[in-house]
Amino acid sequence: MLRVVLAEDAVLLRAGLVEVLTRVGHEVVAAVGDAAELARAVDADRPDVVLTDVRMPPDFRDEGLRAALELRARHPGLPVLVLSQYVATAYAKQLFTGPAADGGGLGYLLKDRVGEVSEFLDALDRVAGGQTVVDPEVIRVLLKASDGPLSRLTPREREVLALMAEGLNNQAIARRLTVTEASVVKHASNVFMKLDLDPSEGNRRVLAVLAYLRGEQPS
Repeated sequence: MLRVVLAEDAVLLRAGLVEVLTRVGHEVVAAVGDAAELARAVDADRPDVVLTDVRMPPDFRDEGLRAALELRARHPGLPVLVLSQYVATAYAKQLFTGPAADGGGLGYLLKDRVGEVSEFLDALDRVAGGQTVVDPEVIRVLLKASDGPLSRLTPREREVLALMAEGLNNQAIARRLTVTEASVVKHASNVFMKLDLDPSEGNRRVLAVLAYLRGEQPS
């Protein structure tokens, strides 16, 4: 069971998420509609994971994501899963590559691309467990906003890098792209060679990508 603080301004969606979470045994300790309430709820009773939208009152811009950054600064390691309809590039990059990225699970999913409830729940569990879960479209946007050695990558290598950043292994990437696993290994090797990334499996590959995005040499 996870103790969840949920921030979503759309009343019906908020109620639906509460229903989904409680049905599988999680406890929603607070379900709020704006960033200020989110901050108060987390400060009052630190949850196992925060689930937040990006656009919230009063301006419906990036209030939720900015609140997540502030909460990670006050509560280092606080797991946060962002569930949004769009990619807030500047703040998303800060979340994954700035000081807020140090320790604790992080995730960013796009609402329209979550195909199954089980996929959402799995992402929440993984973030609460300390992993990084990122929609590949979010990674593609962040990679597109970056420069330097990324220009060396072919379109297919960028796709492979985006899926590695999502946390997929070579077998899963091959299924997603409908190619052979040997082809994925070749593309991945090219990515690591061109970007000087550590070719370790699993979540370490995600961390290597994020380290690259913040301009550091992965260890």
